Amino acid sequence: MGLPQNSPTTTNSPWVRAAPYSGTIIFIGASTGGTEAIREVLTRLPADIPPILMTQHMPEMFTGSFAHRLDLLSKMYVKEATQGEAIEPGVAYLAPGHSHLQIRKMPHGGYQCELSRSEPVNHHRPSVDVLFHSAAEQVGRAAIGVILTGMGKDGASGLLHMMQAGAWTIGQDQATCVVYGMPREAALLGAVKEVAPITEVAARVLQRLGGGFHGHAEHARV
Repeated sequence: MGLPQNSPTTTNSPWVRAAPYSGTIIFIGASTGGTEAIREVLTRLPADIPPILMTQHMPEMFTGSFAHRLDLLSKMYVKEATQGEAIEPGVAYLAPGHSHLQIRKMPHGGYQCELSRSEPVNHHRPSVDVLFHSAAEQVGRAAIGVILTGMGKDGASGLLHMMQAGAWTIGQDQATCVVYGMPREAALLGAVKEVAPITEVAARVLQRLGGGFHGHAEHARV
């Protein structure tokens, strides 16, 4: 499984789209217990899923292997995000452990990943809040925000910003969280539109998408 030589974002890859992607984008944030929570979500999603950007609190020596593990288990292509790469459907981008991950609109359409080694936010780099705030500012109502298990409050204010910008937001429920911190703080702020156990988060995302994916079979795994 996986696409070790030609990812969907490689210039000479057959998966490259004719036009920049401008549809729905999914954003996921997690911390303590998040590696298994993210796995649970991604392995329940189809190969033609819209782009996914993820921040998991994790040291930089582990994010590459975590992305590789997710890639082997998932139907979509999963990779560490790199600076300036175009965002494509059928791909999940994981923040590297040394940098904040943000999304940015490109001048001629579409979006790209932006990495920053700026100061930690909420004591974290990468920070979920940094990702979510960029989602609110750059993607707005075309975004879906998902906050999963984790200690502390990182991601709560960013998820609120996303919701205020028109995004749909989902929080993991207390019963299935390893630590009910980040989703709880988001819920207390009124940033969570719906709550779901981890086994149902993927289904809620798909329900929200309504089957009208903007990415299709050209991104299926081979």
